[in-house]
Amino acid sequence: MRKNDFEMIQETIDDDHSKESGEKPGQEEMMGILGWINPEDYTFDCMLRMERFQIRLMLEYLEGETETAMAAALKANPKAAWLFEHKCPEMKEKIRALMAKTPEGLSPEAFRAAEVAVLGAYEDFVIYTTPEVMTEKCDFIYGWHRERLQELCELDGKTVLDVGSGTGRLAFAAAEKAAFVVASEPVDSLREYMRDEIARKGICNMRVCDGLCDSLPFPDNSFDVVMSGHVVGDRFREEVDELTRVTKSGGWLLDVPGDQHSEPGPNDQLLADGWEEMAYMGTFGKKVYRYRKQIRKEGGLI
Repeated sequence: MRKNDFEMIQETIDDDHSKESGEKPGQEEMMGILGWINPEDYTFDCMLRMERFQIRLMLEYLEGETETAMAAALKANPKAAWLFEHKCPEMKEKIRALMAKTPEGLSPEAFRAAEVAVLGAYEDFVIYTTPEVMTEKCDFIYGWHRERLQELCELDGKTVLDVGSGTGRLAFAAAEKAAFVVASEPVDSLREYMRDEIARKGICNMRVCDGLCDSLPFPDNSFDVVMSGHVVGDRFREEVDELTRVTKSGGWLLDVPGDQHSEPGPNDQLLADGWEEMAYMGTFGKKVYRYRKQIRKEGGLI
């Protein structure tokens, strides 16, 4: 990491200040990489709500300008650095090495620019700290209709698991028909949001728990339907095997993404794994690719 990288942060700030007098009313605000939030609306304190797996993912693949910005942001926020070290001890040495490379003398404005760069680069993790904003800003939530889940398989009287539940988009839709729904979600702020919604709506057939896609806290053959959306893919084989493990023979695996302004295209991994594609034209005029697979286990009762 070069000192020039940090100097570029300061120069960017200086350039912005020199342009302030010519800024036009209504000028388009800065947005994160996904277009969901303006990272300037958040403080770096939101990083105090990160989970261990999020910290690890952020730090494992740092490079270039994002690495430079993270180094400066952690130096400016010792509480966040302390939390990162203690919550994700396997990253302790990397955190300390990053902070040691940040030169002295950066201005408060430069440190804030670094924070904003990090917040924008990890926009998905940042917006998880404000679930109520997700329901308004995330296209895959507000553009989606529950019928898109309910038409994929029979849910009446079934036990259902939603993996990586987020704000509960799929889980709440399933709870309208299923006998019982479990929403598994590894981010605490999202779990608490769903619990509040369950209480507010008076839902009696849904519970929330912690759990990662490749390490679910349930016995084999626990659910009739196991579903997710925007979850499977980082460790495809391990994740699908774990979803299959907790699904009863004769049950269904469902992959149900929400409607988006972009079109990611077919999921070649799921197709190669024998999942059936069920696409439709979405709310925003883009094709949405859903998938399902019925599970048959040797010796399993159907």
